Amino acid sequence: MEPHLRDLRYFVAVAEELHFTNAAVRLGIAQPTLSRQIRQLETQLETTLFDRDQRSVALTVAGKELLEGARSILAAWNGISLRLNHAGETLRVGLQTAINRGLLNDLERGSGQTLEFHPSPWIDPTCGLATRKADLALVWVPPADERYLSRTLRSELQWIIMPESHRLAESDGVNMVDLFDEPFIALPPEAGALRDYWLATYARGGRPVVVGAEADTAEEKIEAIEHGLGICLIAEGAVPLYRWPGIVARPVLDLAPCELSIAWRVDDDRDAVRDFVSHASGR
Repeated sequence: MEPHLRDLRYFVAVAEELHFTNAAVRLGIAQPTLSRQIRQLETQLETTLFDRDQRSVALTVAGKELLEGARSILAAWNGISLRLNHAGETLRVGLQTAINRGLLNDLERGSGQTLEFHPSPWIDPTCGLATRKADLALVWVPPADERYLSRTLRSELQWIIMPESHRLAESDGVNMVDLFDEPFIALPPEAGALRDYWLATYARGGRPVVVGAEADTAEEKIEAIEHGLGICLIAEGAVPLYRWPGIVARPVLDLAPCELSIAWRVDDDRDAVRDFVSHASGR
Protein backbone atom coordinates (compact mmCIF):
# COMPACT_ATOMS: atom_id res chain seq x y z
CA MET A 1 0.00 0.00 0.00
CA GLU A 2 1.19 3.53 -0.78
CA PRO A 3 1.02 6.27 1.87
CA HIS A 4 -1.95 8.65 1.82
CA LEU A 5 -1.57 12.42 1.81
CA ARG A 6 -2.87 12.32 5.38
CA ASP A 7 0.03 10.08 6.39
CA LEU A 8 2.53 12.46 4.83
CA ARG A 9 0.88 15.42 6.54
CA TYR A 10 1.12 13.64 9.89
CA PHE A 11 4.75 12.73 9.24
CA VAL A 12 5.72 16.31 8.31
CA ALA A 13 4.08 17.67 11.46
CA VAL A 14 6.07 15.31 13.69
CA ALA A 15 9.26 15.93 11.70
CA GLU A 16 8.92 19.70 12.09
CA GLU A 17 7.86 19.66 15.74
CA LEU A 18 10.06 16.71 16.82
CA HIS A 19 7.47 16.24 19.52
CA PHE A 20 4.46 13.95 19.15
CA THR A 21 2.17 15.82 21.54
CA ASN A 22 2.88 19.21 19.94
CA ALA A 23 2.36 17.73 16.48
CA ALA A 24 -0.96 16.20 17.57
CA VAL A 25 -2.19 19.57 18.85
CA ARG A 26 -1.11 21.21 15.58
CA LEU A 27 -3.03 18.61 13.58
CA GLY A 28 -6.06 18.61 15.86
CA ILE A 29 -5.93 14.88 16.60
CA ALA A 30 -5.23 12.78 19.67
CA GLN A 31 -1.59 11.94 20.38
CA PRO A 32 -2.12 8.14 20.53
CA THR A 33 -3.79 8.30 17.11
CA LEU A 34 -0.82 10.18 15.66
CA SER A 35 1.69 7.73 17.16
CA ARG A 36 -0.27 4.81 15.72
CA GLN A 37 -0.40 6.38 12.24
CA ILE A 38 3.35 7.04 12.23
CA ARG A 39 4.03 3.43 13.23
CA GLN A 40 1.77 2.25 10.41
CA LEU A 41 3.61 4.52 7.96
CA GLU A 42 6.96 3.07 9.04
CA THR A 43 5.55 -0.42 8.56
CA GLN A 44 4.28 0.46 5.08
CA LEU A 45 7.65 1.91 4.07
CA GLU A 46 9.58 -0.85 5.88
CA THR A 47 11.92 1.70 7.45
CA THR A 48 12.33 3.65 10.68
CA LEU A 49 11.61 7.35 10.28
CA PHE A 50 12.22 8.54 13.84
CA ASP A 51 14.64 7.66 16.62
CA ARG A 52 12.60 7.85 19.82
CA ASP A 53 13.43 7.69 23.48
CA GLN A 54 11.65 8.96 26.58
CA ARG A 55 13.08 12.46 26.21
CA SER A 56 13.51 13.22 22.52
CA VAL A 57 12.47 12.50 18.95
CA ALA A 58 14.91 12.75 16.04
CA LEU A 59 14.73 12.05 12.32
CA THR A 60 16.63 9.10 10.96
CA VAL A 61 18.49 9.34 7.65
CA ALA A 62 15.45 7.83 5.93
CA GLY A 63 13.21 10.30 7.74
CA LYS A 64 15.24 13.25 6.46
CA GLU A 65 14.95 11.94 2.89
CA LEU A 66 11.19 11.49 3.23
CA LEU A 67 10.71 14.95 4.75
CA GLU A 68 12.05 16.71 1.66
CA GLY A 69 9.88 14.66 -0.68
CA ALA A 70 6.78 14.83 1.52
CA ARG A 71 6.97 18.62 1.69
CA SER A 72 7.15 18.82 -2.09
CA ILE A 73 4.21 16.46 -2.55
CA LEU A 74 2.04 18.33 -0.02
CA ALA A 75 2.93 21.72 -1.48
CA ALA A 76 1.98 20.49 -4.96
CA TRP A 77 -1.32 19.07 -3.72
CA ASN A 78 -2.16 22.21 -1.76
CA GLY A 79 -1.68 24.24 -4.92
CA ILE A 80 -3.96 21.89 -6.86
CA SER A 81 -6.54 21.96 -4.06
CA LEU A 82 -6.59 25.77 -4.00
CA ARG A 83 -7.09 25.91 -7.77
CA LEU A 84 -9.91 23.36 -7.58
CA ASN A 85 -11.61 25.31 -4.82
CA HIS A 86 -11.20 28.51 -6.78
CA ALA A 87 -12.89 26.87 -9.75
CA GLY A 88 -15.94 26.04 -7.67
CA GLU A 89 -18.36 28.27 -5.78
CA THR A 90 -18.52 26.37 -2.51
CA LEU A 91 -16.60 27.44 0.59
CA ARG A 92 -16.09 24.94 3.40
CA VAL A 93 -16.67 26.41 6.86
CA GLY A 94 -15.45 24.61 9.98
CA LEU A 95 -17.55 24.79 13.15
CA GLN A 96 -16.27 23.84 16.57
CA THR A 97 -19.20 24.54 18.89
CA ALA A 98 -22.95 24.88 18.58
CA ILE A 99 -23.79 28.05 16.63
CA ASN A 100 -27.23 29.46 15.98
CA ARG A 101 -28.46 28.09 12.65
CA GLY A 102 -30.06 31.42 11.83
CA LEU A 103 -26.64 33.08 11.80
CA LEU A 104 -25.30 30.43 9.44
CA ASN A 105 -28.22 30.93 7.07
CA ASP A 106 -27.73 34.71 7.18
CA LEU A 107 -24.06 34.36 6.32
CA GLU A 108 -24.84 32.16 3.34
CA ARG A 109 -27.69 34.29 1.99
CA GLY A 110 -25.87 37.58 2.49
CA SER A 111 -22.62 36.47 0.90
CA GLY A 112 -24.24 35.03 -2.22
CA GLN A 113 -21.91 32.03 -1.94
CA THR A 114 -22.65 28.39 -1.26
CA LEU A 115 -21.29 27.24 2.07
CA GLU A 116 -20.65 23.74 3.36
CA PHE A 117 -20.56 23.53 7.14
CA HIS A 118 -18.29 20.90 8.69
CA PRO A 119 -18.35 20.06 12.43
CA SER A 120 -14.83 19.96 13.85
CA PRO A 121 -13.66 18.23 17.04
CA TRP A 122 -12.97 20.52 19.99
CA ILE A 123 -9.37 19.31 20.09
CA ASP A 124 -8.70 21.12 16.78
CA PRO A 125 -8.28 24.85 17.54
CA THR A 126 -8.20 25.66 13.80
CA CYS A 127 -11.54 23.98 12.99
CA GLY A 128 -10.10 22.22 9.96
CA LEU A 129 -7.94 25.07 8.64
CA ALA A 130 -4.68 23.28 9.52
CA THR A 131 -5.69 20.10 7.71
CA ARG A 132 -7.28 22.10 4.86
CA LYS A 133 -10.62 20.42 5.44
CA ALA A 134 -12.03 23.94 5.82
CA ASP A 135 -11.49 27.21 3.95
CA LEU A 136 -12.91 29.32 6.77
CA ALA A 137 -13.64 28.67 10.42
CA LEU A 138 -16.15 30.11 12.88
CA VAL A 139 -14.37 30.18 16.23
CA TRP A 140 -14.83 31.66 19.70
CA VAL A 141 -11.08 31.60 20.35
CA PRO A 142 -9.09 32.42 17.18
CA PRO A 143 -5.99 30.25 16.54
CA ALA A 144 -2.95 31.86 18.17
CA ASP A 145 -0.74 31.26 15.16
CA GLU A 146 0.72 33.59 12.54
CA ARG A 147 -0.47 31.21 9.81
CA TYR A 148 -4.06 32.38 10.39
CA LEU A 149 -5.97 35.65 10.35
CA SER A 150 -9.30 36.42 11.98
CA ARG A 151 -11.99 39.08 12.30
CA THR A 152 -14.77 39.43 14.86
CA LEU A 153 -18.27 38.82 13.50
CA ARG A 154 -20.45 39.41 16.55
CA SER A 155 -20.52 39.56 20.34
CA GLU A 156 -22.90 37.57 22.52
CA LEU A 157 -23.58 37.44 26.24
CA GLN A 158 -22.45 34.36 28.10
CA TRP A 159 -25.10 32.16 29.70
CA ILE A 160 -24.91 29.23 32.08
CA ILE A 161 -26.96 26.08 31.55
CA MET A 162 -27.88 23.94 34.56
CA PRO A 163 -30.47 21.43 35.79
CA GLU A 164 -33.82 22.99 36.60
CA SER A 165 -33.35 21.69 40.17
CA HIS A 166 -30.16 23.76 40.62
CA ARG A 167 -30.11 26.32 43.46
CA LEU A 168 -29.62 29.15 40.93
CA ALA A 169 -32.27 28.00 38.47
CA GLU A 170 -34.86 30.50 39.70
CA SER A 171 -32.53 33.50 39.39
CA ASP A 172 -33.00 36.09 36.65
CA GLY A 173 -29.23 36.13 36.24
CA VAL A 174 -26.09 35.03 38.07
CA ASN A 175 -22.62 36.42 38.76
CA MET A 176 -19.31 34.58 38.53
CA VAL A 177 -18.87 34.70 42.29
CA ASP A 178 -21.98 32.48 42.50
CA LEU A 179 -20.25 29.91 40.31
CA PHE A 180 -16.73 29.67 41.76
CA ASP A 181 -17.42 26.49 43.74
CA GLU A 182 -19.73 24.92 41.19
CA PRO A 183 -18.53 21.89 39.21
CA PHE A 184 -18.27 22.65 35.49
CA ILE A 185 -18.59 20.43 32.45
CA ALA A 186 -15.26 20.89 30.66
CA LEU A 187 -14.03 20.25 27.15
CA PRO A 188 -11.25 17.64 26.89
CA PRO A 189 -7.75 18.85 27.91
CA GLU A 190 -6.66 18.71 24.27
CA ALA A 191 -8.98 21.66 23.57
CA GLY A 192 -6.40 23.87 25.29
CA ALA A 193 -7.31 27.56 25.22
CA LEU A 194 -10.91 26.81 24.25
CA ARG A 195 -11.34 24.61 27.34
CA ASP A 196 -9.97 27.38 29.57
CA TYR A 197 -12.19 29.97 27.90
CA TRP A 198 -15.46 28.11 28.50
CA LEU A 199 -14.39 27.44 32.08
CA ALA A 200 -13.92 31.23 32.48
CA THR A 201 -10.49 30.72 34.05
CA TYR A 202 -9.68 34.35 33.20
CA ALA A 203 -12.51 35.58 35.46
CA ARG A 204 -11.77 33.48 38.56
CA GLY A 205 -8.99 35.54 40.13
CA GLY A 206 -6.70 32.54 40.27
CA ARG A 207 -9.25 30.28 41.94
CA PRO A 208 -9.07 26.67 40.72
CA VAL A 209 -11.86 25.27 38.57
CA VAL A 210 -13.94 22.39 39.85
CA VAL A 211 -14.39 19.98 36.92
CA GLY A 212 -17.35 17.69 37.42
CA ALA A 213 -17.05 15.91 34.07
CA GLU A 214 -15.60 16.24 30.58
CA ALA A 215 -17.61 16.17 27.36
CA ASP A 216 -16.51 15.65 23.76
CA THR A 217 -19.83 16.63 22.19
CA ALA A 218 -22.82 18.88 22.86
CA GLU A 219 -24.90 15.76 23.51
CA GLU A 220 -22.45 14.61 26.18
CA LYS A 221 -22.66 18.07 27.80
CA ILE A 222 -26.43 17.81 28.04
CA GLU A 223 -26.25 14.28 29.42
CA ALA A 224 -23.71 15.31 32.08
CA ILE A 225 -25.88 18.25 33.14
CA GLU A 226 -28.99 16.05 33.30
CA HIS A 227 -27.09 13.72 35.64
CA GLY A 228 -26.18 16.62 37.90
CA LEU A 229 -22.44 16.40 37.21
CA GLY A 230 -22.01 20.12 36.63
CA ILE A 231 -23.01 23.27 34.79
CA CYS A 232 -21.72 24.77 31.57
CA LEU A 233 -21.11 28.16 29.91
CA ILE A 234 -22.44 28.78 26.41
CA ALA A 235 -22.96 31.74 24.08
CA GLU A 236 -26.40 33.37 24.16
CA GLY A 237 -27.07 32.46 20.53
CA ALA A 238 -26.69 28.77 21.38
CA VAL A 239 -29.28 28.83 24.18
CA PRO A 240 -32.14 27.59 21.94
CA LEU A 241 -30.02 24.59 20.97
CA TYR A 242 -29.80 23.53 24.62
CA ARG A 243 -33.48 23.91 25.52
CA TRP A 244 -33.97 20.33 26.66
CA PRO A 245 -36.48 19.16 29.28
CA GLY A 246 -34.98 19.55 32.74
CA ILE A 247 -32.35 22.11 31.68
CA VAL A 248 -32.55 25.89 32.16
CA ALA A 249 -30.30 28.76 31.02
CA ARG A 250 -29.52 32.02 32.82
CA PRO A 251 -27.28 34.96 31.81
CA VAL A 252 -23.98 35.52 33.63
CA LEU A 253 -24.27 39.23 34.34
CA ASP A 254 -20.66 40.16 35.03
CA LEU A 255 -18.81 38.16 32.35
CA ALA A 256 -17.58 40.00 29.27
CA PRO A 257 -19.43 39.03 26.08
CA CYS A 258 -17.89 36.25 24.02
CA GLU A 259 -16.85 37.08 20.46
CA LEU A 260 -17.47 34.89 17.45
CA SER A 261 -14.75 35.30 14.83
CA ILE A 262 -14.15 34.17 11.27
CA ALA A 263 -10.66 32.76 10.69
CA TRP A 264 -8.80 31.84 7.52
CA ARG A 265 -5.31 30.88 6.33
CA VAL A 266 -2.83 33.66 5.56
CA ASP A 267 -1.75 31.85 2.40
CA ASP A 268 -5.31 31.59 1.03
CA ASP A 269 -5.62 34.74 -1.09
CA ARG A 270 -8.59 33.64 -3.18
CA ASP A 271 -11.07 36.36 -4.00
CA ALA A 272 -13.94 34.15 -2.79
CA VAL A 273 -12.42 33.90 0.69
CA ARG A 274 -11.53 37.59 0.94
CA ASP A 275 -14.95 38.67 -0.33
CA PHE A 276 -16.73 36.43 2.16
CA VAL A 277 -14.66 37.71 5.07
CA SER A 278 -15.25 41.33 4.05
CA HIS A 279 -18.99 40.81 3.76
CA ALA A 280 -19.37 38.78 6.94
CA SER A 281 -17.38 41.22 9.06
CA GLY A 282 -18.78 44.35 7.42
CA ARG A 283 -15.38 45.61 6.29
